[in-house]
Amino acid sequence: MELPGVVQQALGESAVDVSLHSVGPVKPKHMLRMVLLTDSEGNLQAILRRDDMLDLETLNKILGRDLKLMQRTEQVRVRQRAGLQELPALPSLTGWPTILDRRVDDLESIALELVEQNLAVTMPLEDFQKLTAKADRNSFALDAQSISVNLNNGQNDRDELHNALKKFTGRRIQQRLEDTLELPPLPETAQRIIHLRVNPNAVMGDLVDIVESDPSLAAQVVSWASSSFYAAAGQVRSVHDAVSRVLGFDLVMNLAMGLSLGRALNEPQDHPDGYVDYWQQAIWQAQSAGILASMMPRGQRPLFGLAYLSGLLHNFGHLVLAQVFPPHFKLVCRSLEVNPNIDSSVIEHHLLGITREQIAATLMENWGMPEEVVMGIRYQKNPGYDGEHHVYARLLWLGRQLLTARGVALGAGEPLSDEVFDELGLDREKVESRFDELIENKDSVMAMAGMMSPN
Repeated sequence: MELPGVVQQALGESAVDVSLHSVGPVKPKHMLRMVLLTDSEGNLQAILRRDDMLDLETLNKILGRDLKLMQRTEQVRVRQRAGLQELPALPSLTGWPTILDRRVDDLESIALELVEQNLAVTMPLEDFQKLTAKADRNSFALDAQSISVNLNNGQNDRDELHNALKKFTGRRIQQRLEDTLELPPLPETAQRIIHLRVNPNAVMGDLVDIVESDPSLAAQVVSWASSSFYAAAGQVRSVHDAVSRVLGFDLVMNLAMGLSLGRALNEPQDHPDGYVDYWQQAIWQAQSAGILASMMPRGQRPLFGLAYLSGLLHNFGHLVLAQVFPPHFKLVCRSLEVNPNIDSSVIEHHLLGITREQIAATLMENWGMPEEVVMGIRYQKNPGYDGEHHVYARLLWLGRQLLTARGVALGAGEPLSDEVFDELGLDREKVESRFDELIENKDSVMAMAGMMSPN
């Protein structure tokens, strides 16, 4: 297969000596990527190893700039002008100033991915250095594997949180540590729902009373039940009607809990470009956790309501991060944008020393939330966690991979093996089919998310 004409032109004389391979056999450490950045001073392209983390804070300090990822609409225009789906790491494709991470110069050879053909162009480092002779070289990337995230030991979370807070307090991000720790108490509605959950004598009327005591919540419950997502027969006229005839006791309790907690912290105006927003993520993961739980064998199956609630609250730490570390939350968002292939936990640990999952689990524990939900949220990024209530964490991890593989922008995904399906007693083919159906129902999921958002 021939190289695209624009790539041949960008390679110049080096095009004679390059080799074409399928992407699979090429060693990941030799693959490069190019990130298109911009600020008020103009455009810049950064080249680094594909799996390395671009340390945006360091790069901006080196250059004395305020670079961020170029808006996606502009990136599309740049790619269209080149006639490519993705730009391989060749500076002359745009002609913009280029900065190259020094770790690239440590390689013996490099590889450039051609997404359209699922091929990689490989060449000796010397040839690539000639192509990038005019690029500035500096150290602004990190080996993501060298960042040791605490995915296993929840007992250290409180110490790590306090260490992170002290670190940033010392930088005058907050005047006093106590100010930083001023998180809101568990909302009254959520408190009443938790008490209801543990009350063995609770009846539907108790839940209806709680929901009706909050007019906004009552209106949303009726809206949920009336939506096309549930296709209720006949008009839904009251909360009692919504609970008894359409949604059911368990679902209303968990949706009300998720909404109540979501209101406890303001949804930040800033969020990573290219990711779905907080409530969309919440509904996608809640639906996926519910699907997976319901498909497990009865003897292994977790409680549907708690699986659904874990999914609904899985990204609650995103809201907490915005409140606890407001000046650095912006940097977290910008770093996620320029490192779409690296999980948020790695980026957050590098920048803050703590992850959203650790913070959220600590707060949920303080609030007395069900332990299944706490453990599910805390260990959702660790597919190897085998401690108490591990099934809830595993469902969140699996749901995330299945959704990202289908284009739902939740962050970096990971490849799936049959082992995780076998462990959960799931038929992979049936699960994949159900998730295809979920994606086909995207408009209804988006409508549900719109109902959840208080904005």
